[in-house]
Amino acid sequence: MCRYAFVTSSDASNCVEGATTATAIHIRDSKRPTAPHLTVTPATWTDFLSHAAVATSAT
Repeated sequence: MCRYAFVTSSDASNCVEGATTATAIHIRDSKRPTAPHLTVTPATWTDFLSHAAVATSAT
């Protein structure tokens, strides 16, 4: 399992963490690690990233 963080603000105070397995991507708020988390399939995560890239380039 690999853990990584996505910084969501310029001062790095807002991050989400992810962990990957062969069948799932687990995502959680780094400030609230015991709160519920989101689990998606690798295909769903890839689709999300594709849409996020398009949305980001449009702004």
